[in-house]
Amino acid sequence: MSTQKKLMTNWRWWLCSLLFVATTVNYLDRQVLSLTYENFIKPEFHWTDANYGTITAFFSIFYAIACLFAGKFVDWMGTKKGYIIAIGVWSAGACLHAACGWATGLIVGEDLAALKGVEVASNVALAISTTSVYLFLLCRGILALGEAGNFPAAIKVTAEYFPKKDRAFATSIFNAGASVGALAAPLCIPPLAVKFGWELAFIIIGGLGFIWMFFWAFMYDKPEKSKHVNAAELEYIHQDDAADAAITPAAPAAEEKQVSLLKCFTFKQTWAFITGKFFTDGVWWFFLFWAPSYFSNQFDAPVTKPLGQWLIFTLYLIVTVVSIGGGYLPKIFVDKKGMNPYAGRMRAMLIFAFFPLCALLAQPLGMHFNTPWWPAVLIGLAAAGHQAWSANLFSTIGDMFPKSTIATVTGIGAMAGGVGSMFIQKIAGNLFTYAENAGSAFRFLGFEGKPAGYFVMFCFCGVAYIIAWSIMKTLAPKYKPIELK
Repeated sequence: MSTQKKLMTNWRWWLCSLLFVATTVNYLDRQVLSLTYENFIKPEFHWTDANYGTITAFFSIFYAIACLFAGKFVDWMGTKKGYIIAIGVWSAGACLHAACGWATGLIVGEDLAALKGVEVASNVALAISTTSVYLFLLCRGILALGEAGNFPAAIKVTAEYFPKKDRAFATSIFNAGASVGALAAPLCIPPLAVKFGWELAFIIIGGLGFIWMFFWAFMYDKPEKSKHVNAAELEYIHQDDAADAAITPAAPAAEEKQVSLLKCFTFKQTWAFITGKFFTDGVWWFFLFWAPSYFSNQFDAPVTKPLGQWLIFTLYLIVTVVSIGGGYLPKIFVDKKGMNPYAGRMRAMLIFAFFPLCALLAQPLGMHFNTPWWPAVLIGLAAAGHQAWSANLFSTIGDMFPKSTIATVTGIGAMAGGVGSMFIQKIAGNLFTYAENAGSAFRFLGFEGKPAGYFVMFCFCGVAYIIAWSIMKTLAPKYKPIELK
């Protein structure tokens, strides 16, 4: 075995690094809107928080619908072609955002430079707001359509190239791209928008995906066919096959069978995954979409100022550092405690379900000490808990389902996460607009006005994971692989 390890190639980790880059680009593309909304897009197009909430909610629900079919598309098309098509579509959608200002001016008959100077609350301002919202909805729809393919494809690659004990760790590495993308975004997007305009920020960030496509086309192939994977690495990758065959004798043959989309909904394991995504994905997206606006409104720290940029950077730096360890924790439970991978993951997820409770203290401490740093650190810890939770949640699919079905089930779960996020984004946008207009008439646990609205959302974010874990444990209490007949 020692000789085998010395001779083993490590191509799987190179592919994992490509998945990391794709996920980083994925989240950079999502962040451009949230980091240009408050200081560039909102005043130019006369938007309200309700408008922004509608756009982010639409992105979430359209992403959810696309995810339902994206997983099946990746299983059908194959990982290589499916991933290339997905990132090509979302990169094109990201770049198209840049044309929304030009198209709005063309439709309403106003010069592009004059949009921001139109009288507030006038009929022209309303026309600009309405038209631009619909144009951004179109672009967000294209972005969501492509981005829906990222996680089904990435999880499928992880299942193809890693044994079960390593999948959560590999997933945590590529999933850290979400944190790194969010980490890099405030340092590069606002400066780009200030120097070149928000339109070029969309084009530059969106263009990164087209570069990634070149590397993926030449580097990826199935491990059995890859010239970069030797026999020792291939044996390591397939080390679970004998154990799976002992549990389910028909498993090797069944792995090549395709399962219909509707059939997947008949398994309790699918519903456990759906539950985990539905209750928690919206929390992550809430932090992603609303944190820049929160720091700007509550602490006068917009992302155009160094303080606002460093707050977002610090938040996601905490997420990046803490979350990677989250994927390694179940490996310790498996190797040191002798637990099966699923049991180890569920124990790790229970631990990480308590991290988001930090969000309950973000608003009280931030307002009491009149500093944004407490919320930045506490939201960072809450979001780190989500990323660690998410890495393990994704890996439960590989524990339970055959490889031919992994992308499909991942897509179903991503759909559930998108639906949950749609509700949270829409509620948040309307709540913040209502609370701001109501002022002191809206109160919640000692806060009033818009701060009370933020605290309502933080309270839900804090408890969502414990609720999700409890339901998941009821639906799938122990390790039980799916048997396909």
